[in-house]
Amino acid sequence: MVGMSYAAVPLYRLYCQATGLGGSAVAGHDSDQIETMEPVKDRIIKVTFNADVHASLHWNFRPQQTEIYVVPGETALAFYKAKNSTDKPVIGISTYNVVPFEAGQYFNKIQCFCFEEQRLNPQEEVDMPVFFFIDPEFAEDPRMANVDLITLSYTFFEAKGGHKLPLPGYQ
Repeated sequence: MVGMSYAAVPLYRLYCQATGLGGSAVAGHDSDQIETMEPVKDRIIKVTFNADVHASLHWNFRPQQTEIYVVPGETALAFYKAKNSTDKPVIGISTYNVVPFEAGQYFNKIQCFCFEEQRLNPQEEVDMPVFFFIDPEFAEDPRMANVDLITLSYTFFEAKGGHKLPLPGYQ
């Protein structure tokens, strides 16, 4: 039972990221899909960015832009900035979610820093890119008809030795 309890969190995370449930963006993309997407020019969506840091991690972490405007079917690039404000190297790892949760299945990240350990040396500051798109099918979903604002939120935690988060959609 203890083993099942321990495995429940990563399994649930993988399930959510595969299906877009719980505000998880869908991971893993076919490059042909990206190249052949048709932007839905008459549907403009405001994407806002949020950054949080767990109390145990002494980093400064923030989005470099508060918002951008995108249309479904068009790629976008945003940046976050992280700084280790301590006098020792620290390894952090981030998770993310998308709000409203129902939009998570359409929010596709091509490249990001989540679920990967990020080592920052004392006082080191780095830029962290997020390359993403909103699936054109977003515009066809009646549940998304009144959604014109999506928030991408990251939370960084201190990585504990020997603990690895699974990479969603990649085996």
